[in-house]
Amino acid sequence: MAYRIFKRCFDFFSALLLLLLISPLLVVLVIGVGISVGRPVFFSQERSGRGARSFRLLKFRTMTNARDAEGKLLPDAARLTRFGRFLRNTSLDELPELFNIIKGDMSVIGPRPLYPRYNPYYKDAEKARFLVRGGLIPPESLYHDSFLTWDKQLRYEADYAHHLSLMLDVKILVSVFKTMFIRNEEDYGAYGRQPLDVERADMAKKSISYE
Repeated sequence: MAYRIFKRCFDFFSALLLLLLISPLLVVLVIGVGISVGRPVFFSQERSGRGARSFRLLKFRTMTNARDAEGKLLPDAARLTRFGRFLRNTSLDELPELFNIIKGDMSVIGPRPLYPRYNPYYKDAEKARFLVRGGLIPPESLYHDSFLTWDKQLRYEADYAHHLSLMLDVKILVSVFKTMFIRNEEDYGAYGRQPLDVERADMAKKSISYE
């Protein structure tokens, strides 16, 4: 309990300090997104946080609202701008999540905040991820796993929630700082990771068909 209180204080003051320090960069990014993508420069998505409660996660927009002749949105690849791709590749599109941290929706370190539609598809052991706030830096950062399946990611997150401690958070931060200038590519080989709900629904159907 004592560390949870310390962690929340650290989250609030570190996010606030970082926002102040990078405010000139944020202004540049806001202008860049406004020119490249248009307004609004931010977008929000519903995600699940601590206790599986929903909140609105903030990010910089990286795609336009370009539509076809029928008024339907074009595919993501066609709407992703060059500046938007740069933001994604450098993870700068996630900087607005600092506001979520200050608000208390998120933590600096914690499980990735995922879509609420995934909630019914977690295994019982994986639901431990909801014991802590979702984070800007995920626990998987400690492992540098280039083949990050859903099973692995959710196991890392559940383990983090069960073993939450100052030492564990320090290890994750040190690991991130060591590789902060290296963009690890996810190498899944023949395995194409689908959205969690799609992947596990398909697995359930296959399991039934084999019975």
